[in-house]
Amino acid sequence: MNKFNVFMFIATALLSAACNQEASKSSQPESPIGRAEVKIQDGLMTPEVLYSMARVGDARLSPDGSKVLYGATFMSIEQNKGNRELFVVNLDGSEKRQLTQTPYSEQNGVWINAGKQIAYLSSESGSSQIWVINSDGTGKKQVSNFHGGINGFVFSPDETKVLFISDIKYGERVADIYPDLPKASGRVVDDLMYKHWDEWVETIPHPFIASFDLNTIIETATDIMEGEPFEAPMKPMNGIEDLAWSPDGKTVAYASRKKTGLEYSISTNSDIYLYHLETRQTTNLTDGMLGYDIMPAFSPDGQYLAWVSQERDGYESDKKRLFIANLKSGEKQYLTSDFDYDIDAFEWLPDSKSLYFIACKEALTHIWQIGTDKQIRQITTGQYNYVGMHHIAGKMVALRQSMESPTELFSVNTENGEVAEISFENKAIMDQLAIGKSVPRYIKTTDGKDMLTWVIYPPNFDPNKKYPAILYCQGGPQSTVSQYWSFRWNFQIMAANGYIIVAPNRRGLPGFGQEWLEQISGDYGGQNMKDYFSAIDEVAKEPYVDEHRLGAVGASYGGFSVYWLAGHHNKRFKAFIAHAGIFNMEQQYLETEEMWFANWDMGGPYWDKNNATAQKTFANSPHRFVDKWDTPILVTHGELDYRILASQGMSAFNAAKLRGIPAEMLIYPDENHWIARPQNGILFQRVFFRWLDKWLKE
Repeated sequence: MNKFNVFMFIATALLSAACNQEASKSSQPESPIGRAEVKIQDGLMTPEVLYSMARVGDARLSPDGSKVLYGATFMSIEQNKGNRELFVVNLDGSEKRQLTQTPYSEQNGVWINAGKQIAYLSSESGSSQIWVINSDGTGKKQVSNFHGGINGFVFSPDETKVLFISDIKYGERVADIYPDLPKASGRVVDDLMYKHWDEWVETIPHPFIASFDLNTIIETATDIMEGEPFEAPMKPMNGIEDLAWSPDGKTVAYASRKKTGLEYSISTNSDIYLYHLETRQTTNLTDGMLGYDIMPAFSPDGQYLAWVSQERDGYESDKKRLFIANLKSGEKQYLTSDFDYDIDAFEWLPDSKSLYFIACKEALTHIWQIGTDKQIRQITTGQYNYVGMHHIAGKMVALRQSMESPTELFSVNTENGEVAEISFENKAIMDQLAIGKSVPRYIKTTDGKDMLTWVIYPPNFDPNKKYPAILYCQGGPQSTVSQYWSFRWNFQIMAANGYIIVAPNRRGLPGFGQEWLEQISGDYGGQNMKDYFSAIDEVAKEPYVDEHRLGAVGASYGGFSVYWLAGHHNKRFKAFIAHAGIFNMEQQYLETEEMWFANWDMGGPYWDKNNATAQKTFANSPHRFVDKWDTPILVTHGELDYRILASQGMSAFNAAKLRGIPAEMLIYPDENHWIARPQNGILFQRVFFRWLDKWLKE
């Protein structure tokens, strides 16, 4: 399901983070994992080639703007994990140096000491701690030994203090209640949100402040939310971007949803809090603002605080608005009131009168500038997604990806929008690959709207041939089919296997205005499904598409879509693949953990017979149409998925087999809503194409 997250740039970053976490858990690390040497004979993408690509992120300019620090995760199929290393390169792309080379997955790198040193997180000592290294790669030393480990950090402007995230115990264990049963494995549960995404909730993150001087090991710190049973930052995806220092170092801003149990599970109402170091008092800056409030950032002059805010409680996909508040008067200003698109990230300019931000408009994600006068200027252009940025000293670097290229680091001229690649981490591989083109196409929907649909063609496409085609069903449900690069639902590997991919931005996706986005809530089996049919039917008319060899694939809400299409497609499709999809809506309502999502998107509980929206939702549950299933289906799911339980996939598979329909199931006991481990990812791709080839090519 879609989550309110600072980056929101699909599972690429999540997959990379999961691999990093796996690497950090290893008590006996193997040799460092480095850049893969790949030789491609036929120019076509394979699962092994895909998993050999570096995953670039965490770009930070040096204080003088001359150099860039970034991280790159390299995958080892043999070791079945990833490892992140730090690199430094000049802004013009010259003199790239690998700063670290260990098996411990260094990350969260930042410049300190006027650019002479770099601080980062590493698990080299057995837990995640802060380390410091000279900018030339010498003099590495550990500077923290905090008992709970450190998950993220940011230094005060004068670098005399550090604000960091560490997990604390949450709730009671059986051993706390019955000390004489220390080996009992049961959990006593008395409220909701006892599990979240892929974990039983036994710890929560808190923000801590400690003194810092490069010489004293940090072992003690002040928990600025001591005694509060609330998360800051909020699980499962928010991080250090939810914590910020004021320019004078006297105040910390943080985002938290100060609720627990049932109240937590039905609400998205978080707030921005200001913690004053001298008085140790906390004030709520956004009291009365009812949706998510996240990502606080002080203006350079300290007069304002900016943050991202949603209006409605319980609606996690509400418009992400950019707000600023005058910290003296308390006056708040909705900066993007005239901009009908989400704000995914932002940074103040030095003048404290304008900000850069990242936003997706019409399935392209770019960098923009807005002033306190609400005037907006688009900086970057082209068929790309910009998924991260950092600027300093009049310079900017950004992370860019597309359906045709993985994430790389670019310099950006903020005046004219010109960009130049810096990192080139995947150049050696990309130079050997034949790439399929992704082409935008507007298709009329049944209600007369224009729907942007991406059509991705096989490499070396021949319009005189006929190709099988795949309808790609997006998850979320509120996640744009933009120019992203995924390491699982990768359009280039689908194209390399000889398929044309049809990827519509159907109803319910951001980037096309709020009306387009909000239509889907309470209408899962409605207009957006008609949009799918419109897209595949139109493209199937092309002479190079074999209308008798069509498939449909998707994950999460996309998996739900596949299950729903299976009962309504009127023999359009010859094969289906559903990963982590909702099969039984009534089952899902009581199995999922974030109840705000179920209440908003489903309309409410199925037992509320007077709720027309809810009754419509549950009447359109895919499991109610199994009697009409007639098409081979592959089901995949992870047993650590607590968002959509594996029982949903098992139920769908069982239903197909009981109906006598060709079916196969790929189940992972050690994966969650995504597939993080390299060998599991390669297995997914092999089974995926084996299934499609069997029913669409043989």
